[in-house]
Amino acid sequence: MAPTKRKNDGKEGTASENIKSTRATRSSTRQASQGVAKVVIEAAPKTKKAKLSSKEKPDTKSKPSSKEKPQPKPKTTEAAAADLPSNGVNGSKTIVIEHCKQCTQFKIRAAKVKLGLETAVSGINVLVNPEKPRRGCFEIREEGGKQFISLLDMKRPFGPMKALDMDAVISDIVDQVK
Repeated sequence: MAPTKRKNDGKEGTASENIKSTRATRSSTRQASQGVAKVVIEAAPKTKKAKLSSKEKPDTKSKPSSKEKPQPKPKTTEAAAADLPSNGVNGSKTIVIEHCKQCTQFKIRAAKVKLGLETAVSGINVLVNPEKPRRGCFEIREEGGKQFISLLDMKRPFGPMKALDMDAVISDIVDQVK
């Protein structure tokens, strides 16, 4: 409930009328401005920046952020072949494992195959995703063409890949490479 209104005991010119308040209210500013001519200063309109077309936009993805460390790009198959002796020389072979980055199950299996092949066969070079991998793909092939396993266009929950016995797959590849 609101407090009761003070009574003005017949005194004219109370203290509140004699003391001018420094508080500005909407009504006081209207009363004060009625006697004075209004001067309106218009702010200069802001200039709009020209929008860049998609061809002219600067690449923001090319700059690495402060949190991400720039990682060296993996060697492509051509560059890897140039650095290493060819398949016929020195008995070394290059195996390419291409796995999708959609799920960590691909990465786990690829790492297991890579470790198994490197320990079982001496002088073998195993490349994991030398190029951008395809979606839903798990493929193990010899550089130059021979495919050991090719599972393509898999949908979740990746049944064909999970059904594989990776130890048997590694032993089969080792037998075919030797």
